[in-house]
This record gives sequence, C-alpha cells and structure tokens, in this order.
Amino acid sequence: MAGPFETLDEALAEAHLALVAIANGDPSVYLGLFAQREEISLGNPFGPFGCGREAVGRNLANAASKYRDGEVLDVERLATYASGDIACFVEVEHVRARIGPGGEFGEGRARVTTIYERRDGGWSLVHRHADPITTARGVESVLTA
Repeated sequence: MAGPFETLDEALAEAHLALVAIANGDPSVYLGLFAQREEISLGNPFGPFGCGREAVGRNLANAASKYRDGEVLDVERLATYASGDIACFVEVEHVRARIGPGGEFGEGRARVTTIYERRDGGWSLVHRHADPITTARGVESVLTA
C-alpha cells in the first residue's frame, strides 16, 4: 500500500514490508512510501545521495538489483524523535538474501535513519539513509591519505 499513511505505526509497518520487497529485488514498494513530491532524498551503501523522485527511484532500483530470495531477520528500534509534523526513527535492520552473481546467501546489518512528514492528512517518508556501519571503526576507515 502506498502512502500517505494515517498513522506513523502504519507507515513503519509498511516500511518494514518494503524492506522485504527490496530484499527480493522489488524497489516499487519502497518508492510508494516516499512523499509524492520532489523534496525527498535517499542515501544507501551503493552510491551517493539521491535527491528528487527520479534519483530516489534510481537508487532504490540499484539497491534492489543486488538482492533476491531475501527476508528481514529483525529491525531494532534504537531511538524515536517526533514533534508536530516531523518524526525521525533510528533503527538497525538485519537482512538475509541471495547476493551478487554467485547467488550465495549473505546476511547484512544496516544502520538506518528515516524521516517522515505529516502533510495533507497523512505521513509519508521524505528521507532515508542506510549504511553498513554497525560496529566501531578506526579513523582510517573515513579518512584517506
């Protein structure tokens, strides 16, 4: 089901279903969660941030193309920040899927920040950022000489 959603709980439940779709190669469910306007953004581990519907759609399609036969093992909610018409969620997602050309199963974790906005009577996703950094790393992992 595409947004906007009447409640944040509905929006988050659909986001977790959309994650299952991504893990099975389908980007369309996640794209349906995003607000139907140009002021949206997506960052994922496979490239730079995409801003606007076209770029977000490309980023979702690229991410989904990497996975198949997937399942969501867990989604850990770490923090919730909400006030008025804006809500932000910080989570760690655990996914298992077939990856790459060899098709072996792999498991991955991603730290994820999502921001929802209530507009026109419903909640829609306006920003998502996911990356694989879920453990401490040294400074050399972010700086180059």
